[in-house]
Formats: sequence, C-alpha cells, structure tokens
Amino acid sequence: MKVIPSLILAIAAVVAASLIADGLTDLRTGDRYVTVKGLAEREVEADIALWPLHFVASGTTLQQARDEASTSREAILDFLERHGIAADQVELQRLNVNDTSANPYRSSDMEQTFIINQTLTVRSTDIEGIRDTAQAVGELLDAGVVLSSDYGPSGPLYLFSRLNEIKPEMIAEATAAAREAAEQFARDASADVGDLRRANQGVFEIRARDQAAGIPEEQQPVKTVRVVSTVEYYLR
Repeated sequence: MKVIPSLILAIAAVVAASLIADGLTDLRTGDRYVTVKGLAEREVEADIALWPLHFVASGTTLQQARDEASTSREAILDFLERHGIAADQVELQRLNVNDTSANPYRSSDMEQTFIINQTLTVRSTDIEGIRDTAQAVGELLDAGVVLSSDYGPSGPLYLFSRLNEIKPEMIAEATAAAREAAEQFARDASADVGDLRRANQGVFEIRARDQAAGIPEEQQPVKTVRVVSTVEYYLR
C-alpha cells in the first residue's frame, strides 16, 4: 500500500525537476536577445493646399461695414479667379461682427464702429498653383483689401494625406534596417540572430524637409516622413 504514495511522490519530483529545468533554460535563453532600432525616411510632396484668407472691414454703420466687406470679398474672388482658382474651391468659414459700442470698457467719446471679420478658405490639389498665387497676394492690398492674421495662419497650409499608402513599405524598410543592425551586433558578439522576440512599429512623423526657424512644417510643401521601429531578436 505504501508503494503507490511513493510512486506518486517520485513522479511529482520528476515533473517538478523538469519544470525547474525548463524554467532555467528559458531564463538563460530569454536573457540572450538584442534590442535594435531601424529608421526609414522618405521625402514627399504635399497633395492638398488649404489657404485661409482672413480679411477685415469696418464702418461707422453696419451697412457701411457690410458694403466694405462685400467689396473685399468680391476683390478676393476676382483675384483668385484671375489666378485659375474657381469659386467652387472657395468657401466662407468664419464671419464675425463686432460693435465697439457693446464694449463696456470703451471710452465715452469713442466713435461707434462696426468691424466685420471674414475668412475665405481655398482648398486645392494644385500645389504649385497655390504657391504661385500666394506670391501675388500683394494685389489684394493694392485693391484695398485689409488682410489679417489674427484668426490663424497668414499663408497657405500644405498637407500630405497619402500616409497610409507608404506605411507598409516604410515599415518594411525600418524592419530591414533593424535586422541589419541586429546581425552586425551578433557578428561582433560571435553569435547568431535568432527568432523575433518583440517588435514595436513606432510612430510616423511628418516633418518639414527644411528645418527653418519660424517656418512650421505645415507651411512647407515638401516634407519628410520618418518612422523608427524598435525590434528585439533572440541571440543564439
């Protein structure tokens, strides 16, 4: 009768020893890995241009301010049409009317004035056309249009919308670069690169190609897309 309990204890001891051995093996092999980073960069050109044109009109009466705003709006539309930008590419995105008499802190002898702020936004895929037109914006000043930068950027914004199209190739490039770095490390350590242990795709960044102070990425039509992948490989 004592044989069965002894047999059970023996089997349990063998299983426990096996588990401990496996654990020690995992511990030894688990520590033998290398963490490397792979970089992929690609130069791209913007495919969408957004150009908000902010203008201001004022008058001592609301009607006078409205008339001036209408004149400025027509001048802007004419200017854009002369440069090949159709009216259906332009939309009104902001309209604000301010009556200075409603300001409780104004001086009592200050003349009442109505100020109208409007924003017309151009959306186009003709990047070169927008760039050329923006260079001629002085024509609006000559026409009496008062442009303002109080409500946002004073020039066109250039956007790149095809990031998903280039993501797979760039991830492959970054992974290949990481593998190359791991193989170099392994050669230096007299080891071989084993299976993949862990991988982190990394975050895609869109940067200005030309890092110029005071000129943000969105105001530059040529950009650099960058991703850094982090990969871990076992070493044999």
